[in-house]
Amino acid sequence: MGFLQIPGLGKVHFHEYGSGKKPLLAFHGYGMTGKQFHVLKNSVLPEYHVYGFDHFFHGESDLDGWTEQQILAGMPKVMVRAYLDEWFKIHGKQKVSVMGYSIGANLALILVEEYPEMIEDIILMAPDGLSVYKGFHFLVHKPVGKYLFGLATKSKWLAPSLLKNLRKVRFIDESLYNIAYNEVDTGKKRLDVYYTLNIIRMLKPDANKVAGMINQHQIKCILIFGRDDKLFPKSAAMPFINQLDNAEVHEVPLGHWLVIATLDEYLAPQPLSNGEGP
Repeated sequence: MGFLQIPGLGKVHFHEYGSGKKPLLAFHGYGMTGKQFHVLKNSVLPEYHVYGFDHFFHGESDLDGWTEQQILAGMPKVMVRAYLDEWFKIHGKQKVSVMGYSIGANLALILVEEYPEMIEDIILMAPDGLSVYKGFHFLVHKPVGKYLFGLATKSKWLAPSLLKNLRKVRFIDESLYNIAYNEVDTGKKRLDVYYTLNIIRMLKPDANKVAGMINQHQIKCILIFGRDDKLFPKSAAMPFINQLDNAEVHEVPLGHWLVIATLDEYLAPQPLSNGEGP
């Protein structure tokens, strides 16, 4: 483990694991830490040496002197480039791979957009950033949504009640409800959700540009979706996928909660048959 000190942003903590030689910068989903991809021990970890970064308001990453006003305005997109700039200062300039799950995919995609010549592989799991998710967009960009989001953060009952109603009208499914409900049951958790979604509000990759960079630089691209994912399904990403020359696309029998041992079993190379009968 270690830290990147990014000027104007703060201290970004990362975890190191994996037995492979290829460096892989990885960005986790909400409510997790950079250790999230540890479960991919038979599929990803044998090939890559993972540097799993903690998002702010997660793990040990810490903003340096940011006011609430700055947090709500959002982290400038250009600062994502600094993750790789500072990593290069420690490990030397070299080709790297990137991986992102859910909201973490935004950072992986922006690094491809900013540094395409330095990216070897990109692995995206249930990725945000390939299309606009209307729910998040409403909460952090629309005046009414921003007001309601701030109100729900301060209320003990409003956020849980809103989630129950969203489940009732099937805007979210049971698995998403359970994930979200566990993140709003205390005041600190509600504040962390509020700050997290706002600090990443400006981190939106140009999906068309990224697709062009992947094709131009022949970046190996692997996309993995949950068949039952209601948040970031494969269908929403099809305009992006259709622009790629040679993507490897998987749709697995899971929901949005994707980075689990079952996914590792699905992705792990299968042993070759010895040709012998039973």
